Amino acid sequence: MSRTRRQRAVVHLGLGVGLLLVAGPFLWTALSSVKPEHEIRRDPPTFWPQTWTLDNFTELFDRVNIGSAFANSLFIALVLVATNLLFCSMVGYAFAKLSFRGKNIAFGLVLVQLAIPAIVLMVPQFVLIAKLGMVNTFVGIILPTVVTPLGVFMMRQFISDLPDELIHAARVDGAGEFRIFFTIILPLCGPPLATLGLITFLGSWNNFLWPAVVAQSESMYTLPVALNILNGHESTHYNLLVAGSVVVIAPILFLFVFLQRFFIQGIATTGLK
Repeated sequence: MSRTRRQRAVVHLGLGVGLLLVAGPFLWTALSSVKPEHEIRRDPPTFWPQTWTLDNFTELFDRVNIGSAFANSLFIALVLVATNLLFCSMVGYAFAKLSFRGKNIAFGLVLVQLAIPAIVLMVPQFVLIAKLGMVNTFVGIILPTVVTPLGVFMMRQFISDLPDELIHAARVDGAGEFRIFFTIILPLCGPPLATLGLITFLGSWNNFLWPAVVAQSESMYTLPVALNILNGHESTHYNLLVAGSVVVIAPILFLFVFLQRFFIQGIATTGLK
């Protein structure tokens, strides 16, 4: 075997092992969702179902208001995607192409926020939301993340490398900053916008702690919060949890399949500059 073939075999082996480690848990969860509960609890566990059933999903929809939780999660995620795409790109454009006093200090503060864990800010954010009377509202869940430091950083990095000549020519023609942003800058930001949109959607869709703190009635629960009902003090319904996990994961996989090309392009164009 030649050296090139050995190297290729090693690469394929590494990719295969990586694929198994990444996809294995998802496949196990999907297969476990169609197993009876006694088969899930069997020791040693079995990978392939011996008895196929959809009773887990039927019982899940009977016990948990999945429809309402799904709609809440989708609404919050879509609103956050829209606000982050708009506001993060606008702030990124200001940091990249506009000159104003204190710009470097302001951008430094944005970078500092990237190093602060979100849980550190949760208590002061909740106190503020409570004083504004936004507890148990969609606004209270959405407001703290309408703009994210990561989104601002990504958009600033990409827009910084766009030619200044485009902006100067538009200004000579009498275009204002908003017109330049919406007609010139924004149409060129397809890859980073797709990446930011996907990251924002994933973060919102999987977010548990903040919605669990703010949402205090079942009608406001998101999917992760609603599924937490199945974690009882005396017993945990693993068959329902894996079925609920499939319901949560399916839209994410569907979204990523269609946006993976833009996601990879966005990571490449914003992470290496």
